[in-house]
Amino acid sequence: AVWSADYKGQFKMGDKIKCYPLTISDNYSRYLIGCWGLLRPNYEQARPCFELAFRRYGLPAAIRTDNGSPFASRGLGGLSRLAVWLIRLGIIPERIEPGCPEQNGRHERMHRTLKESTAKPPRRNLGMQQQAFNAFIKEYNDERPHEALAQKPPAYVYRQSLRPYPAKLPKVEYDAGIVTRYVAPNGCIKWKGSLVFISEALKGNHIALKQVDGQLWAIRFSFHPLGFLDEKKGKIIE
Repeated sequence: AVWSADYKGQFKMGDKIKCYPLTISDNYSRYLIGCWGLLRPNYEQARPCFELAFRRYGLPAAIRTDNGSPFASRGLGGLSRLAVWLIRLGIIPERIEPGCPEQNGRHERMHRTLKESTAKPPRRNLGMQQQAFNAFIKEYNDERPHEALAQKPPAYVYRQSLRPYPAKLPKVEYDAGIVTRYVAPNGCIKWKGSLVFISEALKGNHIALKQVDGQLWAIRFSFHPLGFLDEKKGKIIE
């Protein structure tokens, strides 16, 4: 139901190139879904890793992360391009509070074990580093007993999601009668003859607006609340 995702702290490999390990795990079973050594902690390199995980294991109900890039942003609703994509897949982007890694404690504990096993010392290059990650995943999931699982390895407890990864990214649909607006490439919507900036992360998508009182409109993207539009002032309130 809930996965966790994060980057284990970057480190230099033997060739002096930085490795940014992206990790995804299942919260209930501690099953390590994947660990990929990336050269940049960005959307372009992270999304293919999530796609691989979704194709193999199905879609979770939610993914818990910190508030850093590429998982979140400082924009409206904390949305990033990755978060928008997850929402379109029907996945809730859960975020821990800033500066509270203990809220993702199971995942952080796995990171300590991962670091000890694969990065002390670092491998010579990215190919060799990924081999170390792959070997760790197999041992961690299939062989290493876990106290919280009655000394069973995570593979004995984990079950795949029944929600398959769709062949085509679903469109966000709203109920009939809901006021919607298209987010232009500049991140703005048209409202009462004016342009109101929403978020560049939402460009190309439609958002919904619901009137709360005479001048206040609640804004959401799919199921994800974004804030409020103050119609009188022509600005967004988070």
